[in-house]
Amino acid sequence: MIEFKKVKIHDKDWVDPIIKAENTRSADYNFGNIYMWDSTFRQKIAPFGDRLLIKLKYEDCPFFAFPIGSGDIRPAIDFLTEFTAKKGYPLAFRGVTEEHKALLEEAYPGRFSFKENRDRFDYIYLAEKLATYSGKKLHAKRNFCNRFEKTRDWEFLKLTSEHLPFCMKMLGEWQSGFEFPPEGLEDEHSAIIRGFMRYKTLGLKGGVLKADGVIIGFTIGEIVSTDTFNVHFEKAFASVPGAYPMVCREFVRMIMADNPNIKYINREDDLGIPSLRTSKLSYYPEYLLKKYIVTEKDDDGTNCDF
Repeated sequence: MIEFKKVKIHDKDWVDPIIKAENTRSADYNFGNIYMWDSTFRQKIAPFGDRLLIKLKYEDCPFFAFPIGSGDIRPAIDFLTEFTAKKGYPLAFRGVTEEHKALLEEAYPGRFSFKENRDRFDYIYLAEKLATYSGKKLHAKRNFCNRFEKTRDWEFLKLTSEHLPFCMKMLGEWQSGFEFPPEGLEDEHSAIIRGFMRYKTLGLKGGVLKADGVIIGFTIGEIVSTDTFNVHFEKAFASVPGAYPMVCREFVRMIMADNPNIKYINREDDLGIPSLRTSKLSYYPEYLLKKYIVTEKDDDGTNCDF
C-alpha cells in the first residue's frame, strides 16, 4: 500500500539512491531542498518502486513533483491519476523539466498541457567562468573582487558546525537591513535554519567569507548530479562592495578543488523577483533550465489556478 508521509531526516537513506538514478541538474530534486523547504510546501513523500512520489501544497493548491527515478513512468502516473480522482482535485505537476516533458508526451500522447514557468527556471552556469570571472561580460565582477582583495584583510573558509551560530547572527543582521521585507523572506529563513540544524546529516557543503575577522557572507549547497553543484543559499552584506562576487567565486573554487567532476553550478530560480533576476543574469548563465507546470487537457481549472 502506498502511503504519503511527512518528510523525515532518515528518509534521506532511501531517497538519495532514487535521486542519484535521476541524475538531473534541476534544483527541485535533491534531498537538501526537499527537507529544508518542507514547512513551506507542506510536503509528503512516498516510495513507488524505483521512483519517488512528492505531494506538495502551496497557497492551498495541491500538486506533485515529477516522479523521479528509473523505470517505466506509467505506473507512477497511473497511481497518481487514481489518487487524485479519489481525493477530488486535479492532477498537476510542477518543476517538470524538458526531459520529464518528453517522457510524459511519449507515455501519454496528447493528454497533458505544458506551461512554461519562467519564474522557476534554474540558472545554470559554467563553474570555470564563475571561478575566474574571465571575459568582458564578467569584468565588473572581476573588478569588484580585485578591489575587495586589495582593501580587505579577508579569508574564505569551509563552513563547519562551529561557524553556524555566527552565520545565524549574520543572517539576522542581513534580514534586519530590509525596511520592507520581500515576500518569502520568512519561508527562506525557516529553510536556512532547518538546513543549519541538520547540516552534517544532510551532507551540505558551505563556505564563509570573513573580512577583518568578521563573517560578512556565507553560502551552502550540495552536489545534485554527476556534474552539477546546487547553491541553495548565498548571503552577504550588500553594503560591502564585492562581498557577493567574492562569496560566489571563492565557493565555486572550493567546490571545484574538492570535486573535479563538477562542471556546472545551479544557482536556482529568481521567483520572478525583478532585482533577483537582474542579479542572476549579471553572472551570465550558460543556459536556463526550463520548468513546466503540467495539467491534464480536460481539467476545467475550477479547483486551482495553475
